[in-house]
Amino acid sequence: MTSHWADDAAQLPLDYLRGLACADSTVSVDEEYRILHIASPDKSKVALISGGGSGHEPSHAGMVGTNSLTAAVGGNIFASPNANQVRHALSLVENEKGTLVIVKRYTGDVLHFGMAGESAASNVEFLVVGDDVAVPRSQGELVGRRGLAGTTLVYKVAGHAAAQGKSLADVKKLAQTVADNVATIGASFAHCHVPGTKPDSSEKMAMGEFELGMGIHNEPGLKRYPQQKKKELIDHMVKLLTDTEDKERAFVPWAKGDEAVVMLNNLGGMSELELVGLVPFVLNAVQNAGIKAVRLFVGTFMTSLDMPGFSITLLRLADAKDAILAGVDADSSAPGWKRPTVPRSKPQVTPKSAGAEQRPASNLKAGAEFIPAIERACEAVIKAEPEITRYDTVAGDGDCGLTLKAGAEAILRDIKSGKVKPDDVVNSIRTVSDTIERDMGGTSGALYAIFFSALAKALDSGDASGGQVSAKQWAGAAAKARDTLLGYTKARPPSRTLVDPLVAFTDALSDGEGAKKAAGKAKDAAENTKKLAATSGRAAYVDQEQLKKENVPDPGAYGLALIFEGLAGN
Repeated sequence: MTSHWADDAAQLPLDYLRGLACADSTVSVDEEYRILHIASPDKSKVALISGGGSGHEPSHAGMVGTNSLTAAVGGNIFASPNANQVRHALSLVENEKGTLVIVKRYTGDVLHFGMAGESAASNVEFLVVGDDVAVPRSQGELVGRRGLAGTTLVYKVAGHAAAQGKSLADVKKLAQTVADNVATIGASFAHCHVPGTKPDSSEKMAMGEFELGMGIHNEPGLKRYPQQKKKELIDHMVKLLTDTEDKERAFVPWAKGDEAVVMLNNLGGMSELELVGLVPFVLNAVQNAGIKAVRLFVGTFMTSLDMPGFSITLLRLADAKDAILAGVDADSSAPGWKRPTVPRSKPQVTPKSAGAEQRPASNLKAGAEFIPAIERACEAVIKAEPEITRYDTVAGDGDCGLTLKAGAEAILRDIKSGKVKPDDVVNSIRTVSDTIERDMGGTSGALYAIFFSALAKALDSGDASGGQVSAKQWAGAAAKARDTLLGYTKARPPSRTLVDPLVAFTDALSDGEGAKKAAGKAKDAAENTKKLAATSGRAAYVDQEQLKKENVPDPGAYGLALIFEGLAGN
């Protein structure tokens, strides 16, 4: 993605600071020097300053607040603020106890913040944080370890110590302990894009490739790899963080049984769905490394603009455990902070209900074609998933193909396990309804579940004499199920929805035309949806002129027609 909501990319860093100051009345923005600071800091407490290039939000300004930073200085995107900006920040927070300046280990940050600290009249101490383990010792011997997400834990612990009234020396000592015991490594599928610049084709990564250890300014990482399973990747990352036998990366003196704070950090472009889904893998890998996770942070703490990746940080608690935990647990008004949790290595799972309904077997049986017909229908929509997805990308939200595929695959599993069988039609169809309800989701999942539930009910309430279900019984039950479904929607043919092929199919069955002809009419009805404007479903929100131009059928109608063709053996 290369488009950004920015009228002027150079203005973005100041816009961010202004936004924070609008959202929180306890902070103030110095627009001339691009500084966000606590509006009325306690002059009897040590102040904390950090900062650096913009593009890592919520770091650094989003970490300004109680029990955290007193002020943050912002540079241009990925560019250090100058020493004059830092000097002004020091003057804004000047106090009787002194100021601790905390910066990530990048040359520009160290030089500019260092110059400002050297020339400051007030009592200023300086702390440089480097928590990266991707770059080996031999390679980074001169420049040192890069500062990554672990730096934010230094802010938090030091900020809480300062708020408790600790001396500058004590605050720095505790901050140094955190810095000495923290390690981070990240992985990403792509470089981030800097607003106002053209994409660099030389930085483009191959599809299905990721880079381990990529820096937060698009610097090269440790190595590029083909995409791996999540468990394999995270196990490897945690090994790099904790392996004391790796002399190139054993920066933290881990021992079996050590306790740790774990941070799973979004590098900017990862969905919450994917990020939180990594938690069990991270905690399991940490446990397997012989380390006990006692606190867990999951969220966005230090980013690289829109980089689609994540980082893992481990903070060893062997030294100053109580003070560190007090710091990470303390509430903060800073918008970039989330409270940590006390994690468990495995999720708590609700036990299956012991009182699950036991359904008596029905007397109705199906013919020899019952199972093959269902299998054909399922295989048809699985095969057509890419096509249905393409149609739904044009005419809806893009999930129809995958939703139908999920339901079809689940039904095939039920057949394989013997839950769907020809000698108990009613309960088999109820199972199909239950499976669809559980595995499909979405609007189509609800509609299919209602239809099959009503179909089972209609069959069960019919001729109780048992035996094989006749074509007439199937037709009558299908018509009743259709009518039940129509009670849940206002759509009526022609509607550009799955109602069109459903009504065509069930009407033809009721007229005695047989399954093959009925499936043909359903196919025609689905094809006809190409000509119709959408009045129901997600497609109703799509530009109708564009929909007409694309000339695609309604994806739900198309998928249902394929199911009917599979059932009929067309």
